[in-house]
This record gives sequence, C-alpha cells and structure tokens, in this order.
Amino acid sequence: MFHLDKKTEEKDIFYIFEGSVILKGLHAIIEIVGGVLVLFITQNFIIQTVLKITQEELIEDPKDFIANYLVHVSQNFSISSKYFIAFYLLSHGIIKGILVIALLKKKLWAYPVSIFVFGAFMFYQIIRYTHTHSIWLIIFTVFDVFVIWLIWHEYRQIKTEHNLSS
Repeated sequence: MFHLDKKTEEKDIFYIFEGSVILKGLHAIIEIVGGVLVLFITQNFIIQTVLKITQEELIEDPKDFIANYLVHVSQNFSISSKYFIAFYLLSHGIIKGILVIALLKKKLWAYPVSIFVFGAFMFYQIIRYTHTHSIWLIIFTVFDVFVIWLIWHEYRQIKTEHNLSS
C-alpha cells in the first residue's frame, strides 16, 4: 500500500514538474517575443505611449512621482539600452526555450545544465533586485528555486529508473 502511495506521489510531482517547465517555456516565448518587439520600438513611440498613459495623472498632480519617473525614464531610453534589453530578453528566452524542450524530451544532459543555468539566472535576478527592488524579481527567483528543486527531483528519479533497468 505504501508503494502505491509513493508511486502516486511521484506521479503528482512529475505533473507539477511538467507544468512548471511548461510555464518556463511560456516565459521563454514571452521573452523572445518581447526581445523582438524591443528591436522595432522607437524611442519616440515609447515617449508617446508613456505620455498618453501618464497624461491624466500629470494634469491632476504635476508632481506625481511615478508618472514623472516614467516620463523621465522614457526620455532617457537610449539605443544602447534598447539593444541591451533586446539581447537580454532574446538570450534568456532562447536558452530557456532550448532547455525546456530538452527537459520535456527527458534528455539527461538537460537536467544538470538546467539546474546550473536557472541557478545562474537566479543569482543575476538577486543582484538585479539589490538595484531595482522589484518584487517581480523575488517572485521569479522563488519560482526558480521551486523549478530547480523539481528538476533535481526528476533527474534523481530518471537516474534511479535508468540504473534499475540497466
């Protein structure tokens, strides 16, 4: 009876692993699309969009911190910033996409590589957090910790199954 419960538990963990990896894949697609879009967005478009979004708030309160900050950032958005953002999004998206496909195909090499790469991305996110204090970086980092644990767990399961069948 315990064996059946353990088997059911492992199946549930596998489904969570698979769902989490698929979410990473969707995030990779969003990063790739975002990176491509950034390449085609002009500074003028960004400024005009920010002005449209913040216009009413600035009319109500010309000293609104957030609205003024957004206008300031959009006006200082440089070509080098644009290319850095595009490179960042595209490289992360492509790397994650390749790893997600390999994990879903149960390629053995992908498990340790994914743990290393996602760990490196986590490290970078933590460093970025110290500069930006973005709650999103914390959320992504916590999710990455969970995904890394699932990858490690699944890797151990596959290695055990592989050793038993040898």
